[in-house]
Amino acid sequence: MIVVAEIGTSHNGSVEKAYSLIDAACEAGADVVKFQWVYASEILHPDTGFVNLPGGNIRHYDRFRSLEVPFDFYEKCRNYANKNGLLFACSPFGLKSFEELVSLYPDAIKIASPEVNHLPLLKACAGVYKKIPLILSSGVSLLGDIERAVDTLTGDNACVAEASNKKLPDLTLLHCVTFYPAPETEYNVRCVDTLSKAFGFPCGISDHSLDPVLIPVLSCMTGGSMIEKHITLSRDTDGLDDPVALPPEQFAQMVSALHNASAILTRFSRDEKASGTFHKTVLKNGMVLDGGQNEIFSQMKSQYGEEKVLAALGDGVKRLAPAERENYGRTNRSLHYMHSLKAGHILAEEDIGVLRTEKVLTPGISPLFLNEVLGAALTKDVTSGEGLLFSHLLKKE
Repeated sequence: MIVVAEIGTSHNGSVEKAYSLIDAACEAGADVVKFQWVYASEILHPDTGFVNLPGGNIRHYDRFRSLEVPFDFYEKCRNYANKNGLLFACSPFGLKSFEELVSLYPDAIKIASPEVNHLPLLKACAGVYKKIPLILSSGVSLLGDIERAVDTLTGDNACVAEASNKKLPDLTLLHCVTFYPAPETEYNVRCVDTLSKAFGFPCGISDHSLDPVLIPVLSCMTGGSMIEKHITLSRDTDGLDDPVALPPEQFAQMVSALHNASAILTRFSRDEKASGTFHKTVLKNGMVLDGGQNEIFSQMKSQYGEEKVLAALGDGVKRLAPAERENYGRTNRSLHYMHSLKAGHILAEEDIGVLRTEKVLTPGISPLFLNEVLGAALTKDVTSGEGLLFSHLLKKE
C-alpha cells in the first residue's frame, strides 16, 4: 500500500518547516509527500466569510492568501523530497496553479474532493493523463459526480495502466469523507472495493479521522492501494489542518499497522494457496472475508469492538456521509459572480468564478454549465460573490 503524507499547507510558508515535515514523513515510513499549491483567488471569493482560528476570527480568503508562496518554494520541496527518496505530489486548485505545477513535472497531481466538479481543472488534468499520475479524491460527492470526473480525466483512454515513470498508477481513486475530523463510523470503508470495481482503477482512502489505525487498516483489508493522511509536527500548531493531522509518532504507528496488515494478507494467501484450503467467514453485515481478512478483522474487533468496526466498514454503497451532507454544494465548486453587475449585462468569462461557496455565500449552478451561461444577459442586478442561478438569466437566442 502506498502511504501519502499530506503536508498540505502546514508549513505556513516556511521552507525550513516544510523540510522538517518531509523529514518527519520520511522517518515515519511515508512513500509520498503531498502539498497544496494555493492561490486564494482560485478557491474562494473574498466575501466568503470568516474562519475561527486561535488568534481570533479572520477572513477565510485572507487565511488562504497567507498560505501563498512563490514558485521556488515548491521546487525546493520537490527536490528535497526526491533527494530523501520520497515522491512529490501536489494539489492545484485552478488553472494557474495547475500550469505552474505541471512545469515542475511532479510525481503525481492530486485533485482534492472539492474539485471533483471543477470541470475546467479536470479538463486541464486530462491533458497530462498518462504522462503524470493523477489521484482523484471523492469526498462530498455522489457516484455520478465521480463518474463524470473520471470520464473527463480519461476520455477514451480509461484503463488500468502504469504511468510512464512506473512510480504510480495513471489514476488512483480515493474514497473520502469531507469533514474535519471525520467520524470513523461514517467512513463506509467498503466503498474502496465498490469504487475499484465500478471504475476499474485502483482505489484507496483519504482519511480525515483522528485515529491512526482503524480506517487505514480496514482500507488495506478491503483491497485499498493507497492511504493518505495529514501529518503535522504538532496538533497544537496553527496550520489549517493541524488539529486533525497525525503527529510523527502516530503517523509511524499507522505505517507499522499497515505493514502488519499487509503481511497478514500475504501470509494467509500464500499458505492457503499452498494447502489448497480456502477459508471464508461471513460477518453479521453479510461481508465475506477470506482467512487473512478475517484475521485483520479479529484484531480490529479486539481493539475497537465489533460494533465500531462493522460501522466503519459500512455497506459499500457510495453516498454522502451524514457528517458531510450539509457541505454538498458548498464545499465543492459552483459558479459565482466576481463583480456586482447590473440587469442587462452580458456575461463574459471575467465575470464568473468557479469557486467553493463555503461560509456565507449562496451556492450557484454547477460548473458544467459555464459555457452555456457565457453570453447570456442578466435579468436582475447581482452582487459580487452571489451564486449564479439560471433564474438570473435571459435565454440566449
